[in-house]
Amino acid sequence: MRVCELSEKLRNNVSQVMVGCEQASDLIFMCLLSEGHVLLEDVPGTGKTMLAKTIAKSLNVEFKRIQFTPDLIPSDLIGINFYNQVKGDFEFRKGPLFSQMILADEINRAAPRTQSALLEAMEERQISIDGTTLKLNSPFFVMATENPVENTGTFPLPEAQLDRFMIKMSLGYQSKEDEIRLLKNHSSRNVIDEIQCVIEVNDLEMLKKEVENVIVSDAIYSYVVDLAQATRNHSAVSLGVSARASLQMVKCLKAYAAIKGRSYILPDDVKLLAPYVFSHRIVLNHLTFSDENNPSSIIEEILKDVKAPTEDFKGQ
Repeated sequence: MRVCELSEKLRNNVSQVMVGCEQASDLIFMCLLSEGHVLLEDVPGTGKTMLAKTIAKSLNVEFKRIQFTPDLIPSDLIGINFYNQVKGDFEFRKGPLFSQMILADEINRAAPRTQSALLEAMEERQISIDGTTLKLNSPFFVMATENPVENTGTFPLPEAQLDRFMIKMSLGYQSKEDEIRLLKNHSSRNVIDEIQCVIEVNDLEMLKKEVENVIVSDAIYSYVVDLAQATRNHSAVSLGVSARASLQMVKCLKAYAAIKGRSYILPDDVKLLAPYVFSHRIVLNHLTFSDENNPSSIIEEILKDVKAPTEDFKGQ
């Protein structure tokens, strides 16, 4: 499959800059093919910005990094209508959201009013300003970062905005061997300058059609819904995942299977992706939340409790 071939090239590019991030590369490419967005939650210095720049260079897309701060306002994102004295008329100056790939750095530092300016863009791929609706570029992909440790001067993302992110993931710290390789790669040169484009924007539409041809069996549909309903019925959960989460899970499964060179989906794909797709969409009862009892652990518990299908998926 062409998706599998190009995902390997993207993975190789990422590995030149970010050692040990092959899985992260696959997950981000999966979201690109599924027209979703990614929320990266990690401490500073783990390479979130570098990863976004590498992906952008590998796709040769227009890339903009926006540093979110408490004084950022919606017009800083979407643009403004200003009066052009030379022309004697109002003129629209586009904001950074009119790019193809956006890095929303430390998104939780912006006020809720500014965060809400992203909602229409992320879901509808359009922006409304002064009664006019403008379409955004294609592809339009948002990678947002947030620091899970430092809470000073931050605003928690509302549930409506968290639901706009297809997956939430963390890069984490590297192993000793990977960190040594990273130091060797970056000690004498800027590796990211050597990254070449491996996937053209025009290729993405062809790859999306390939993803559409991936088969989803009735057993997989049933398994996804069983997991979603289990989040809604869990005693520790006050708000389970919505139907949108189930839809996005199926989109992710199709893209991930194609990346792995398959035209069918395995139950193991569901088990792998469920924590990424579901964890940030559930809300726990405030009385049950603890270090041991958190959204990720609840999803892992549900995956153990809900029986996975066992039919022969390869024969489909």
